[in-house]
Amino acid sequence: MEGLASGLAMGLGAIGPGIGVGLVVLGALQGIARNPEVAGEIRTNMILGIAFAEAIAIYALVVALLLKFV
Repeated sequence: MEGLASGLAMGLGAIGPGIGVGLVVLGALQGIARNPEVAGEIRTNMILGIAFAEAIAIYALVVALLLKFV
């Protein structure tokens, strides 16, 4: 039963960051396409946004591991 709980925690916890990363990259690519001169600044902000979204996925992983092994 704890396998199901940890699988659901990780699966559902990864949906939000996955969608978030997709939206961040979409916005960055549209911004670079409209104004290529600021591509460096947009890319830096995009990587920062992706890192924050992936941090939430890491929290979900920690919860899933706690459910599995504790």
